[in-house]
Amino acid sequence: MKGALVVVPTYNEAASIRTITARIRDAVPDADVLIVDDASPDGTGAIADELAAGDPGIAVLHRPLKSGLGSAYLDGFARARTGGYRYVVEIDADGSHDPLELPAMLALAESEQLDLVIGSRWVPGGAVVNWPWSRRFISRTGNRYARSMLGSRTRDITAGFRVYRVSALDGLDRAVVSSQGYCFQVELAWRVESAGGRVREVPIQFVERVSGRSKMGPGIVAEALWRVTVWGVARRLGRSPLRDA
Repeated sequence: MKGALVVVPTYNEAASIRTITARIRDAVPDADVLIVDDASPDGTGAIADELAAGDPGIAVLHRPLKSGLGSAYLDGFARARTGGYRYVVEIDADGSHDPLELPAMLALAESEQLDLVIGSRWVPGGAVVNWPWSRRFISRTGNRYARSMLGSRTRDITAGFRVYRVSALDGLDRAVVSSQGYCFQVELAWRVESAGGRVREVPIQFVERVSGRSKMGPGIVAEALWRVTVWGVARRLGRSPLRDA
């Protein structure tokens, strides 16, 4: 069985994709990298092809349309499963997540037989850099609300820097998971936790992107609020929110 596949979704990340890919390869040289590009009009896909041509540890999945973060990761998870990888990693393309954290996260997953390791901003020792108070407020409030509604113990359930054991994702595909963005991260962590998976949060420093534009928008936040509310109400009524998610 292979080790880890690091999945990097991209849309208009031409300014950062070379740097983040090099940092990942330096930090975890034994891991492979899959760049999932949604037909970026700024040429990100062409740069990714150039990187893959010069490094057998890098592959590119070109998708014809901008289909969202959630589906990009689901496609990456499918590649990890069919490729025989033990772990699959989620990481942002913009440099907000430090690949130097990955060796410790992967080692922890292996040594403690964890199903999910989350790089957390909101556990002791975690931090965010260059965020305005409004972003901090939205993130903290959103995480508290999701924990309360879903009965989760995860403090940073919206975090996007993660190591999954591939076997913990069995059965999680488009037929089951339809969330995107912010809400995709909530749903996946909640599903793993609810299924009895072993989840651990480790503190990281999250640095706001210095190039490109954030993909976070009102629609992504609204989707998360709506879905979490529906799931939470169903849970409190004794129904099965996961079945209907």
